[in-house]
Amino acid sequence: MTPWFIATEKFDKSDDAWEKYIAWSKLEQLDELVSLDGILCPTVLPEIKPEYLSRIVNEDFMLKFFTDPDFLEREISGIKRRNFLCVFCNPPAHPFSAVPKGFEFIGYDLVDIESSVSALCNCGGFPDVFSNSELSDRGLLKSHERSLKVQTDLRRQYPHDPHANCHQWAIFRRD
Repeated sequence: MTPWFIATEKFDKSDDAWEKYIAWSKLEQLDELVSLDGILCPTVLPEIKPEYLSRIVNEDFMLKFFTDPDFLEREISGIKRRNFLCVFCNPPAHPFSAVPKGFEFIGYDLVDIESSVSALCNCGGFPDVFSNSELSDRGLLKSHERSLKVQTDLRRQYPHDPHANCHQWAIFRRD
């Protein structure tokens, strides 16, 4: 398993849109949303600069992910409200041993493969597959096994919903 890195905008109670989001999503347990959802938690580095090309994942939609954590950390050093994340796409098991030092496990997100919408926190819920109460105070599932089951059940029960065809992401954060 190879770790990738991304810096996303923080989305929490200090944001003007927070109360409206909580009312819509009904995720009242959230203290902060930590997600790879590009609408709710977009990358803090939206422009792909030429010097990034040798340090980013060059696959389809993956252009926002870096392979060099030290480089990314230098690029985001002046940005205060951000999450510095280490992520694993579709890990076959929980990636304990592959996590760089200093990153803490936050949870698992399920993000559609077509764009960057989280099936957990930005689709209005899929109550036949998971309950909003299962999500942590960061809006994520807590275990590899449960997130894999939800991923499978979303695809099976909602085969025509583009947000149900998801990648499973293990998310670790460095403060």
